[in-house]
Amino acid sequence: MPEAPPPLMIVLTGPSGVGKDSVFDRMVERGVPMARPATMTTRAPRPGEQEGVHHYFVTPEEFERAFAAGELLERSGEYGKQYGVPRRSVRTALATGDDVVIRVDIRGAESLRELLPDALFICLIAERMGDLASRLEGRGTETAEERAKRLAMAPDEIERASRFCAMVVNPQGRLDDTVDEILRLMETERGRPGRGPIAV
Repeated sequence: MPEAPPPLMIVLTGPSGVGKDSVFDRMVERGVPMARPATMTTRAPRPGEQEGVHHYFVTPEEFERAFAAGELLERSGEYGKQYGVPRRSVRTALATGDDVVIRVDIRGAESLRELLPDALFICLIAERMGDLASRLEGRGTETAEERAKRLAMAPDEIERASRFCAMVVNPQGRLDDTVDEILRLMETERGRPGRGPIAV
């Protein structure tokens, strides 16, 4: 029997509030075999988030210790909070044999680009900036000042991501269209000549 191709590594990024978690959750609902490594963060959990599933919630001191010990693939700080991708989380996800989705902000994706050059980088963008604003407001996890900061950063983040990501529009209320486009990109990447396993 021919050897199974190595799993894909997908780095899913985009401005705050664009729907990264919603897209991943819909892919899982549709039966797409995906593994998502839990990231590490110093921010507080949002409603419904579980320790070790969505994130490892740590103190700033614990985060700094993990980074100093080389346990994080990358780190990024946005809006006063720290985020990072633990190597052990990624290795555990790869060991499942399923495709792996790492969900990070734009700065995190820029760091991972250097470490994971063979990953598929996808940036979600809203159809209209107003959609981004309404999603952030509906989330209800940030102050008005924090929402304004995130919205102000979005155009620059999108421009930076466009330099190395496949850009996918996530239209309001059409999550399945977004998932279909990502699945098309994944199938193209799966057949890319010379694609090998990713090591972390």
